[in-house]
Amino acid sequence: MPTVKGKQQMNAFFANLPGKLQENVLRGAAKAAAKVVAEEAKQRTQSSEVRDAIKTDSKVEHGKVTARVKVQGPGAYLGPWEEYGTSEHFISVDDSQRQGMSVGRINRKAKEGVLVINGEPVGKTVLHPGARPHPFLRPALDLKGDEAIRAAQAHIDKRLAKEGYNTPDMDDAED
Repeated sequence: MPTVKGKQQMNAFFANLPGKLQENVLRGAAKAAAKVVAEEAKQRTQSSEVRDAIKTDSKVEHGKVTARVKVQGPGAYLGPWEEYGTSEHFISVDDSQRQGMSVGRINRKAKEGVLVINGEPVGKTVLHPGARPHPFLRPALDLKGDEAIRAAQAHIDKRLAKEGYNTPDMDDAED
C-alpha cells in the first residue's frame, strides 16, 4: 500500500492558493495518477476489447477531487467477467433474438434455435464451464500505486512552478 508523506504541509500549502488554481492543479494530478494505473491495467488485460474500453475520468464535487479508472464503452461488459471470472452456466438461444435474423449458412441454424459456436452448430443449449478470473484492474493499482502518487506530485510541481509557486520539499516530511 502506498504511503503519503507531507500531507499536512501540502494541505497548508494548498490552503494559500487561489481556489480555481487548487481545483485545476489537483484535478490534473488525479488524472495523472489515474493514467498510470490505467496504462498498467491495459497491459494486464487479456482482451483487446477490454483494453480499448479502459478509460479515466476525474471530477470535482463539493470541493473533493476524484479520479477513476473504469471500463466503459464497447467491450466494457467483458471487464467484470475477466476481472472476477464466471460460474458454470447454461447458454441457450432466446426466441426473441431469433426474429428478424438474416438467413445465412450459420445464422440459419440460429434461426432454427441452434447455437453456433466458432461456426459449428452445437445444439439448443450448452453448458459453459465458466471462466477463471484474470484480475487486471486491482493488480494495476496494487503494482502502480506508488508510481501514480509520484506522477500526481510531478504534475503538481510542474503546474505550480508554471504559476510561479514553489511546492514544499516533501523528502523530510512526516505524515
